[in-house]
Amino acid sequence: MPKNKTHSGTSKRFKLTGSGKVRRMQAGRKSGAAFASAPTTGSRKKHRRNAGMVDVDAADVKRVKKLLGR
Repeated sequence: MPKNKTHSGTSKRFKLTGSGKVRRMQAGRKSGAAFASAPTTGSRKKHRRNAGMVDVDAADVKRVKKLLGR
């Protein structure tokens, strides 16, 4: 039986936790200088809300795990 290859784009975008959950970066971070030290557009509340990792939706977990080779 040949080995499965990990999808390289998926491995850059998703992480597996120790308990098996799939995590991804919060959407909506790119526009509005979310990474800048001083926000140029949008409120501070918006920048805080878009920070960090969130769980992948339950409907997508099976597909993401398959692409990760799990």
